[in-house]
Amino acid sequence: MKDAKKDSEMVWDQIQMRSPSGNPLVLGHSTRPIPKLMVWLILFVSVTYVVYTLKLLTASVHHTSDDFSFTLSTRTGITSPPSILNQTAETTSPLLRHRDVREKPVVAVQMPNKPKPTEIHDIVFGIAASSKLWQQRKEYIKIWYRPNKMRGVVWLDDRVKYSPEDKQTLPPVRVSSDTSNFAYTNRQGHRSAIRISRIVTETLRLKMDNVRWFVMGDDDTVFITDNLIRILRKYDHTQYYYIGSLSESHIQNIFFSYGMAYGGGGFAISYPLAKALAKMQDRCIQRYPGLYGSDDRMQACMAELGVPLTKELGFHQFVRFMLSFAQALWYVAIRLKDGKDIYDVYGNLFGLLAAHPVTPLVSLHHLDVVEPIFPNVTRVEALQRLMLPVKLDSAGIMQQSICYDKSKSWTISVSWGFAVQIFRGIFSPREIEMPSRTFLNWYRRADYTAYAFNTRPVSRNPCQKPFVFYMSKVGMDSELNQTVSEYERHHVPHPPCRWKMANPGALEMVIVNKKPDPRLWDRSPRRNCCRVMESKEPGTMVVNVGVCKDGEVSEV
Repeated sequence: MKDAKKDSEMVWDQIQMRSPSGNPLVLGHSTRPIPKLMVWLILFVSVTYVVYTLKLLTASVHHTSDDFSFTLSTRTGITSPPSILNQTAETTSPLLRHRDVREKPVVAVQMPNKPKPTEIHDIVFGIAASSKLWQQRKEYIKIWYRPNKMRGVVWLDDRVKYSPEDKQTLPPVRVSSDTSNFAYTNRQGHRSAIRISRIVTETLRLKMDNVRWFVMGDDDTVFITDNLIRILRKYDHTQYYYIGSLSESHIQNIFFSYGMAYGGGGFAISYPLAKALAKMQDRCIQRYPGLYGSDDRMQACMAELGVPLTKELGFHQFVRFMLSFAQALWYVAIRLKDGKDIYDVYGNLFGLLAAHPVTPLVSLHHLDVVEPIFPNVTRVEALQRLMLPVKLDSAGIMQQSICYDKSKSWTISVSWGFAVQIFRGIFSPREIEMPSRTFLNWYRRADYTAYAFNTRPVSRNPCQKPFVFYMSKVGMDSELNQTVSEYERHHVPHPPCRWKMANPGALEMVIVNKKPDPRLWDRSPRRNCCRVMESKEPGTMVVNVGVCKDGEVSEV
């Protein structure tokens, strides 16, 4: 026992005499040789560690190469490069192998070609028309349609006279197919709704080439085609899209649907959706004999296809909200007899047009049943005048700008290309951007809650009645690259005002300078800003309209 104890003490002494690195601590002259077993153990552990580390590095490089090759093949559809990459890796060092894997495939990847943006020739218009109203309403189509640039078909219920002049200015006309085998049981409507609801399908079956969109409209619909293109470019024409807008009548939207596009204001259907619709529409129509019009039949089929309405506020149904309030409540039947519309409306659309929402103006509808949008001219002449600024800056047509003449305490609202209003006093932009109720609902019991948008009453204060200036002339200043539009005062009686402030009645003309901005709607929606400039001409105000500068706000 004593010998064993003595030996253990000697071993412990040896351990204590070694440094952390395993080397013996030299104390005086006492040294001992390192046991061979300990040396071999250290060598074995070191070699094992080195071999294991090399294996890990090699496996990591191969794993990275495989992952990258798989990712590349799944993203680009290329399946052959991984084997080539692995061959390269086998013949190079790990570092170079890693660089090859990371760099070479990136050079080989080809980005897919970006599709060309939608142009006017990619669109086909389907126009619903009545043979009894053709001679009158074809003048509206001539305002916006360009046969040498556009494609479209007018679908009629019967043959009409089509003169050589019409061939130069209008789309070709066709008679719709017979729909007498479809049931129609709505007593307040007219069965022509079935014929009109099938126009997109009938236009598709003409098998025109390279069509992206079908756009539906009426013979009294006026399109701003540049803005229509701007809207459609936002969407992928290879997908299912049903694009349009609602009625301005809250009651009508409730009765029919808040998910239905109103055809008079126009709506767009992508080509793939039109193909799907054509396969099932006749069966779909048979299931809804009690619906009122063509629009709700179209929406019913869209619901069966599972496609919702994509809303774009620039499609304007406008007047129909005045007409069909009674339709929705069933108090009055508005019928189509012998192809003639029976209407009883009053008021004008100035309040709506002078405060257009911040979105491109795409269409106007039913303008033949209200006052012309410009005074002292016919309806067609008024629309022709509107097209003059459209040619110079279609993106900015009827876009509202709000500013102030601080020295005179005036509020100025510019609806570019249409009208300028000058108010005594200061009105907030929140008030001015709401349409004033210059229009009246067809149903006399209806109040402002019948509209699907905010409105403001026409002020009863005689001092707050606006002075209105209508656009009379527009041109382009090529040197300054800006449009110059003139707005002449509309002379109507103004009640006396006792306010001690400058009188806008001393003005006869407002001149608005504005640079064309075709990329306006490529940016986030925002009203343009306007600024009152110094004028050298007496009785004339000069206003500059353009993109708001950094920090510019409509405030006093």
